[in-house]
Amino acid sequence: MTVSYSVPFNRRQSVGEIAAALPGATAVFRRFGLDFCCKGDVLLEESARLRGVGLSEVEQALASLDSSIAAEAPRETAPLIAHILARYHEVHRRELPELVALARRVEVVHAKHPDVPRGLADLLERTQQELESHMRKEELILFPAMARAEAADGGLEAPISCMRHEHDDHGANLRELEALTRDFTLPAGACRSWQALYVGTAKLVDDVMEHIHLENNLLFPRFAPPPRRQSARRRFG
Repeated sequence: MTVSYSVPFNRRQSVGEIAAALPGATAVFRRFGLDFCCKGDVLLEESARLRGVGLSEVEQALASLDSSIAAEAPRETAPLIAHILARYHEVHRRELPELVALARRVEVVHAKHPDVPRGLADLLERTQQELESHMRKEELILFPAMARAEAADGGLEAPISCMRHEHDDHGANLRELEALTRDFTLPAGACRSWQALYVGTAKLVDDVMEHIHLENNLLFPRFAPPPRRQSARRRFG
């Protein structure tokens, strides 16, 4: 079966269902000590009661994942940069470590399964490292320069070109992720952790594609002419 993710959840769903459908939910459940794997069939409200944690606190944490997914990009330069930082840089940093941990768990527990995504954890970790290096360059150098409007004399063309090339490398990583997971196709009877891993990784791919699109096609052209080729959104779509 092929996985897809959706945002809505409610307390009458099982924690396993929510973990498999809502990216980032596994990190919330781990924080509150809710078992989404071995006891994944327990309803959210019952799981919270058994653990002795406040249901409203869990729901609020899950709802915050919902709001981050639904955020819409502004058009003005300064708010757009702030949106990229909050919606993508912070989200990548929050979600990638969880995906790496899930991937390692799946690879170990299901080592003998013919469809186990061997090497996925290493690929996700490499993606994390490359994204972190890229984002820090933007945060420390490029975005502050944009905020100071140093684009007027075309002085940002070189760093923007560098960022575009790194975007191409990120795109290659996304294709590797899709190939390794067979476009996030789960085997029959896949466990909750495996489901959550593929849901989260599929969202990562979508997020990075949209992240690249906002920078390559909305932000960067304001400071440097775009290259004569297809846009990142089309190439990665």
